Formats: sequence, C-alpha cells, structure tokens
Amino acid sequence: MRVEDLMTRSVRTIAPEDPAEVAWSLMQRDDFHHLVVMDHGHAVGVLSRGDLGGLKGANRRKGVTASDLMTPSVVTATPTTTLRQAANLLRGYSIGCLPVLRGKTLVGILTVTDLLDAYGRGDIKPAPARWKPTYRSERWPRVPPGGPESRRH
Repeated sequence: MRVEDLMTRSVRTIAPEDPAEVAWSLMQRDDFHHLVVMDHGHAVGVLSRGDLGGLKGANRRKGVTASDLMTPSVVTATPTTTLRQAANLLRGYSIGCLPVLRGKTLVGILTVTDLLDAYGRGDIKPAPARWKPTYRSERWPRVPPGGPESRRH
C-alpha cells in the first residue's frame, strides 16, 4: 500500500502570522491534532496540539503566532511513498504526521492514527518474508572459505 491509499486529502492549514489561539480554536472545534503551516503555497512548518501546549497551554499560546510555536523542519512524504517507509519516517523522527506533497503542492496528510486505524481494520497486511531459512545437508555442508583445511592452521 501507498500513502495515497490512506492519507487524508482535506488538510487544515494556517498561515505563519495567524495567532496561536486561532490554531487552538480550530483544533478544538474540528477535533484534529495537526495543522500544516503554509506560506505562499509552501509548507514551512507543522503545528500540533503539543506545540500549542495542550489543554493547559493558554499562557503559552497568548500573544504568539503559529510560526512562533510550529516545528519548522517539515518531514514530508509523497503519494507514492510506501506505508512502511512512512511508518519508518514517523517512528524515526518521533513525529505524529507527514504532510504529503506532490512536487511542492500539499495534497494530503498521513498521521499515526491513520496508520493504526488501517492496521486495526486489517487493511494493512504484514509484508511477506524476504528470506527463507536455509537448511544444510550432507550434500551442501557449510564450508569455511578456503576449505576445511584452512581452519587447522
């Protein structure tokens, strides 16, 4: 499966100069956890509930903008990124979402919740094993490089 099979296509965005309180209000009202910060059509950051301080973060949000609290280094995926690659990015960078870009255009977002929901429904199947165990026999014994005599010296 690919990211395009699971991503949410309607991505909520916010401008860098928008107040952090507006971002929090949007998240609370529509019950989502991530906003992509867009500046002139380019993804410049991601803003999460954690970045905004959560339920008790009113003081953190007061008088600041989205750009003040966003995570500026955006890790992204493409629609053709495999789910395994996406999961490794999410886990490797300890992040909760991947904005999905086709070229420079934002086309979706993939979250950890999207992956877990699909796995829980059984939509994601484990990949087949890439190797099979090899069983040695008298016909094909394991011989060290250089032959058995090379071990005696």
